[in-house]
Order: sequence, then C-alpha cells, then structure tokens
Amino acid sequence: MKTSEFDYHLPEELIAQQPATPRDSSRLLVYRRETGTVEHKRFVDIVDYLQSGDVLVLNETKVIPARLYGKKRESVVEFEFLLLKRHSLNEWDVIMKPGKRLKVGQYVDFAPGLCARLLEKKEDGVCRVVFEYEGVFEDLLDQYGNMPTPPYITQRLENKAQYQTVYAKTDGSAAAPTAGLHFTPEVIEKLEQKGVIFVKILLHVGLGTFRPMKEEDVEQHIMHSEYYSVPQQAADAINAAKAEGRRVIAVGTTSVRTLESTANEDGSISAGDGDTNIFIYPGYRFKTVDAMLTNFHLPKSTLIMLVSAFAGRENTLGLYKTAVELRYRFFSFGDAMLVL
Repeated sequence: MKTSEFDYHLPEELIAQQPATPRDSSRLLVYRRETGTVEHKRFVDIVDYLQSGDVLVLNETKVIPARLYGKKRESVVEFEFLLLKRHSLNEWDVIMKPGKRLKVGQYVDFAPGLCARLLEKKEDGVCRVVFEYEGVFEDLLDQYGNMPTPPYITQRLENKAQYQTVYAKTDGSAAAPTAGLHFTPEVIEKLEQKGVIFVKILLHVGLGTFRPMKEEDVEQHIMHSEYYSVPQQAADAINAAKAEGRRVIAVGTTSVRTLESTANEDGSISAGDGDTNIFIYPGYRFKTVDAMLTNFHLPKSTLIMLVSAFAGRENTLGLYKTAVELRYRFFSFGDAMLVL
C-alpha cells in the first residue's frame, strides 16, 4: 500500500483559516457506510443522527501554548521550540528550529526567568531539553507561549480559546483534537436531553498525530507514541454499551486511536493509561468504534488513512472529492464529517 494512494487535489482557498462562528454552524457531511448515502447538513443537525443510549467519546485534552520563540544565549540566532511531550517536571521533548544551530549543553533564552538547555538530539528532529525558570512554568508558558496552530493556518488567532474544545480540561496537547471544535454547550445540552451518554477519555496530541508521512510504503511508517488515559468510569460506560448493542461513537481520530489501543477482541476496552503508537490504515479491523466524527484531513496523512480504514479508501476519496466540489472547508478549522 502506497502513501500516494491517499492523495487528493485541494484548492488552497478551501483551507480554513478561522473557525466557523458560531462553532456549530460549520457544515456536516453525513455518510452511511451500509447504504452509501451522503447528506449535507450543518453541525447543529448532528442531534438528529444520534439516539438515546449512544455513547459519545470525547478527548478532553487541552492545548497548551506550546510554541516558544527565543535566542541562543550570547548570540543573535533565533529559535522556535514546539513542546511535544513532558517527561518530568522540567524535561520535555520538543521540535527545535533550526535544528542544527544548537549543541548539547547550550542554552536558548525565551524571556526573563525562562530558558532551556539542550540535553539530547533524537530522531525526526525531536530534541530533549530541560527548562530552567523562576516561578510557575505553566504561568510563564501562558504568558510567553503561542498556540501551536499548524503551518497551513497563516492568520493569527483572535484569542487562544478558538483552538480549544469547549470541554477541554487536562493540559498537555501540542495540537487540538479538531473534530471536537464544532461542539457548543447548546449542542451538548440537546444531545444530553436526547439521552446520549458522554464519556471523557484523554490523549495528548503530539508528533504521532501530525507528523508527515515520509515513507512511500505505508507499512514502513512508525508512529510516535502519545500519552493516553481511560478512566474506569469511561470504560464501564463503553463496555455496557458494547454488551447491550448500543453504538460507541468516537469524536475525532484521537478518540478512535485511544479506544482501539485499549480494545479487547470482544469490543470491550480496558481502563488505564500509558503510551500508544497505534497506526490505523486500511486492513485494520475495528473492535470498539461503531461510528466516528472527524474533520477533513491532509492528503497522504495518517489521519486520512485512519478514516479510509473505517469507511474504505475509495469511498473516503470519493467523499473528499465531493467535499471539494461543494466547497467544504478543510483541515483544523474546517467542516466535519460523520461516518455512521
């Protein structure tokens, strides 16, 4: 299976630069796998497609202002750090640009009382650094950090909350679980009134989710690990649904990967936490997820491969072609697709 088999043409003007206002006014493409039917709605209409007893699984990770800009100590060389994964109180994996201008042991100063020392250069441009600071690190990050929007979003955000879900809770992500950005408190309330059961899990989005595919042979790609956590209460609710034949609907590819990482052969899942590098592409047999809500993803990405595994590659590319023709908005701030 080749990476090029997941390519498609996307006019640049269809890459959304700002989220829809209000969030639930974004468009929603609904695809039924059993019948092959396609409907075009607004996200607020998702209430019509979910039913009492459905379990809707949300990733409650919260994006941190993970992009820092600084200068090499006693130099004019400027650096950009993207925080990926925390290993201890002060040690992080980061992507550092430019990657070759700093040696192990050298410092980058970001602001008064905030600097980092390079500990190790790893693979794929990832580096291990230790931060040195005065005060509370999270407060400094909130003050000096920038939201890590992807490079295809060129417009500055009006406020940081635009790149957070309304239910974000636990700090730790370097990118938003974007399928969740469409939800509003009003939509959540309507779904709860209808009897939809909300379940919260956690996956901190890091390099594993958005690292570009470099290999032409899909099976040669290795995902970077990301931290996940499934509380016992969430596992119990999902397992009860599977046992009773009710649907488990994952919001976003991060929720899909978390559930399938902990899935047993009978579709039940196990509570717990750890790191996952699961890579889902066509040929994968889903154990727990019955339906998914997702955005429209980059060509040749691991994310479009995951959707293709669920809906079929030709079907997925056909849906993307239709979305392009109908001028849907793509990527992080774009429109949504519900695959039933």
